Amino acid sequence: MATTYSRETAGKLDTSGRSAIEPHAYRAKLKRLRATIDYDGQASGDDIVLGDLPAGSVFAFGVINASATAGGTATIAIGKAGATGKYRAAAIFTAANTPTMFGLASAADDDPLTADERVIATIGAAALPNSADFMVIDLYYSTQG
Repeated sequence: MATTYSRETAGKLDTSGRSAIEPHAYRAKLKRLRATIDYDGQASGDDIVLGDLPAGSVFAFGVINASATAGGTATIAIGKAGATGKYRAAAIFTAANTPTMFGLASAADDDPLTADERVIATIGAAALPNSADFMVIDLYYSTQG
C-alpha cells in the first residue's frame, strides 16, 4: 500500500524528521479570540470589530453561537477590510443556541500572518435585530508550539 504525506509533513517526516516541520502547523498551540456582540440593530454595511489575530498566527476555524437568530435575512461575513469574507462568506445565521462552525479552506492553508490582522464581521442584506439577545463569535488560530 502506498503512503501519502500531508503538505505539512511531505519531505519532512519521511526523511529529515520533525524539526523541519513548520511550527505553526505541527504540534502548534491552538488559541481562541472571543467576541461577544449585543444585538443593537447594526445596519447592513456596518462592521463589527472582533479582534486582532497576531502576526505569526494561522486561522484554523471559527464558531458562532447566539441566544437568538440574527434574523431571517441579515447576513454576516467574517474577514478583514478589503476581504470581508476571508474567513466566512456572507451568510444568514438562523441556529439559535447551536454552536455553528465556519471557516474557508482558502484561509486555513494560508502562510502565517506577517503582521497583526484586524478581524471584522460585516453585516449585509438587512440589519441585525435590536433586542436583549447576543451573538458570540470565537476565532481559533494556531501559533508556534
